[in-house]
Amino acid sequence: MDERELINALVLGEEKDWEFKSAGGGLPGSLWETYSAMANTDGGAIVLGVEQGDQEFVPSSIPDPPRMKSDFWSTVNNRGKVSINLLSDEHVFIKELGGESLLVIRVPRAARNQRPVYVGQNPLVGTYRRNFEGDYHCTQEEVGRMLADRSDEPADSRILEGFTLDDLDEDTLKQYRQRFSARSPDHPWLTEDLSGLLEKLGARRRDRRAGEEGITAAGLMMFGKDEVIRDPQAVSEFHLDYREKLSDDPEVRWTDRLTSDGTWVCNLFQFYQKVIQRLTADLKIPFHLEKDMFRKDDTPVHEAIREALVNTLIHADYRGQGGVIVEKYRDRLEMSNPGSLLVSFEQILRGGVSECRNKSIQKMFQMIGGGEQAGSGMDKIRKGWRSQQWRSPRMRETVQPDRVQMVLPKISMLPEESVNRLKARFGSRFGRLKPIERNALVTVDVEEQVSNARMQEISAAHPTDITKMLQGLVSKSFLVQVGQKRGTYYRLSGEEAVDVGKGDSAHKESDSAHKEPDSAHKMDLVYKTLRQEEALQVLTDENVMEIVRAAGPALSKGRRSPGETRDIVAQACKDRYLTAVQIGTLLQRNPLGVQKRFLKSLINEGVLELKYPDEPNRPDQAYTTRKEGD
Repeated sequence: MDERELINALVLGEEKDWEFKSAGGGLPGSLWETYSAMANTDGGAIVLGVEQGDQEFVPSSIPDPPRMKSDFWSTVNNRGKVSINLLSDEHVFIKELGGESLLVIRVPRAARNQRPVYVGQNPLVGTYRRNFEGDYHCTQEEVGRMLADRSDEPADSRILEGFTLDDLDEDTLKQYRQRFSARSPDHPWLTEDLSGLLEKLGARRRDRRAGEEGITAAGLMMFGKDEVIRDPQAVSEFHLDYREKLSDDPEVRWTDRLTSDGTWVCNLFQFYQKVIQRLTADLKIPFHLEKDMFRKDDTPVHEAIREALVNTLIHADYRGQGGVIVEKYRDRLEMSNPGSLLVSFEQILRGGVSECRNKSIQKMFQMIGGGEQAGSGMDKIRKGWRSQQWRSPRMRETVQPDRVQMVLPKISMLPEESVNRLKARFGSRFGRLKPIERNALVTVDVEEQVSNARMQEISAAHPTDITKMLQGLVSKSFLVQVGQKRGTYYRLSGEEAVDVGKGDSAHKESDSAHKEPDSAHKMDLVYKTLRQEEALQVLTDENVMEIVRAAGPALSKGRRSPGETRDIVAQACKDRYLTAVQIGTLLQRNPLGVQKRFLKSLINEGVLELKYPDEPNRPDQAYTTRKEGD
């Protein structure tokens, strides 16, 4: 972590998952709950030695930083306190900022076989996760699913006692063998009888230690009769649903629907066969679908859709809520499944690592040409979408209940109608933006919002640079920020947005108690670590040089009278909205001090007016000079 990244987190509200705690009395108790929560979700950073002020976080003192670091290592290695130490030396370090020493703890996302990470000695009572509101205590069901994913035995390899070959659908087995033979006619497994082939595929298994053998959960879900699959002794929550909405008539809910209704055998193989044809039927690309349905010479976009559908089916936690849902709209495809990601979002984007919840089902699809084992599935999906110059696919993970959703937009990266709308809204200012900025605004116009995570899917830029770019668009009044931390997203300026609510959190008030006397001085020291030209980048208004010129010599003076500062603020805010952070950066002063000493009085005197007068405490509040006659 460099100084710039930490300053961005403190001042700009970096939206990666950060937790700031004062730690004035030593290691705070809630530290371990946050450690557990971050490890069980998507990782993050805990910074000790930071207080929360009215508008931002302020560095504070911590007693004896080396001793606190040593105490932290002693506790994190204590199995009576926390279940596992995920950290190495590079994850825990002391950082000097604004004349204060901070202890920074970077918590990685725990691997599948390390979760749940819990506080104390009982995972059922000491496991935490993070949602958009903070840390929350996991339910026993959530802990149970993490423990199941931790097992080296895949979820779908379970032998189902009392189920036999008679519970499998004969036509499905014949069709699968035909697909397998069409793709690999000389494969040695095809010489096996039915029982032997199922054993090779993992649909039937022998457990020599337990002395058991029989149909596995994978075999039943892939080839079984649907009423048998949902037997309480099998996979009672099993549910597959395809929904198609291609009509503009609001009275027409679905133009096509495929779910378990008794008209077909609702198992994974039959669902795949029927759904893949529907998903690719209207692609305006020359394509001949042969009977094997898995041609090697098919197009990248067909390959991408196949990969996405297979990924949804093989990664689903079929014990979870909601089942597998595949939806087709005119402008996008949506696929979602119960369960959490087994690797981090960043690892999925990098590729190269494969973690599959249902390894036998994965093997069954691989034998007929579907699915990847080397972690390249997401690469194929993105490549297929790029071949059509469509907007990048996006993936989302949610909790309570655990679900993973992939959205595949069938929309141009820069659709003409969207660009025209933005030009009409923002005029020539839109054309002067950088390509990544225009792409961010188009994303909001098309998808209604944009976040740091979404821009990582679209752009190769560093997350910190993405945050600076998005905050720059806020400062130029193109965007407004909604929410905080990992719940942060952005909407077009002027649009109504619902803020993310505040919920219960393991974070305790005492850990970030605001101490007023010297916080302004400490933030002044933070700002002095920024060179002036870098600080002015925060003020990315198209007329920034006009602001600087208008302020004149007074801006360059080391010390200014209160009257001169008031004049600079009034001139800078003329015909534009600026936030307290932007004004403070321009003046090279702590925004808290600027707000208390100048902005409040200028508002009371009618010199300035608020952008959001009905919400004076909004985090993105901005100020403009009142026009004469108003």
